[in-house]
Amino acid sequence: MKIAITGGTGFVGKELTRLFHTAGHVVYILTRSPKRSTPNTKYVQWLKEGTAPEKQLEGIDAIINLAGTSINDGRWSEEQKRQIYNSRMEATEEVLRIIGKLIKKPSVLINASAIGVYAPSDTVTYTEASADFGTDFLARTVLDWEKLADHAKVHGVRVASARFGIILGKEEGALPLMSLPYKLFVGGPVGSGKQWVSWVHVKDVARAIQFAMETPSLEGPFNVTAPEPKQMKDFGKEIGKALNRPHWIPVPSIAMKAVLGEKSQLVLTGQRVLPKVLEQQGFQFSFPSLQSALADIYK
Repeated sequence: MKIAITGGTGFVGKELTRLFHTAGHVVYILTRSPKRSTPNTKYVQWLKEGTAPEKQLEGIDAIINLAGTSINDGRWSEEQKRQIYNSRMEATEEVLRIIGKLIKKPSVLINASAIGVYAPSDTVTYTEASADFGTDFLARTVLDWEKLADHAKVHGVRVASARFGIILGKEEGALPLMSLPYKLFVGGPVGSGKQWVSWVHVKDVARAIQFAMETPSLEGPFNVTAPEPKQMKDFGKEIGKALNRPHWIPVPSIAMKAVLGEKSQLVLTGQRVLPKVLEQQGFQFSFPSLQSALADIYK
């Protein structure tokens, strides 16, 4: 297959590219700064004036849209929030423009999304059937992002929105920052400790995207979270065990708010989210438990 990926040089994009190469697919990475292409990786310049990426993408079978400014970079100033929102909308609008220009349309668009769409809760369990959405910045961004991506349907393209949980990997993602206090022997419960962490191993993220791409009956939103979410206090204990470090020094909410401001909601609140659509479609997680995921990451 010929597969186009926006955001292909990022955390998930790199893992996905490795997986697709193993399966023998050719990957087209849309980037502002293209590298020299190889037989199985084609770099295509986009989002720059005068570029026409559609000319190199005729005949692609699928598009995976992962592009957008990271929510983990820096404190959330009003300018940072604008960049987070606008980068997602602009990239998705360009994806839609490209699809419209292609003579042969791709069969599917897998669009990145996030479980931040659900309202924070310590008691509710969310599935894709849940409609209790948040009203904060992240939830509004996700809802607008999914709604925009759905416009690809007018071209006869199947659209599936991957609502990512907290993605775990050794070098990138949330885990390096979350594990740092433990490596310094000062790890402990953050905030109340009751908030839910709906996590997923980055390898399962890539496998879930591939599965969605190859499953014609899968469309609409699907949660990309492991089937065993953990409360923060238990999540921290598992990190401590995996690193052979103590879990003992609490980090109060007021300290996190002072350091991170509005962005502190990423660690002080959470949602218990289950991947019902993936499970109903027959997807099997390689790392269903946090213990197995951390063992693989820190092996």
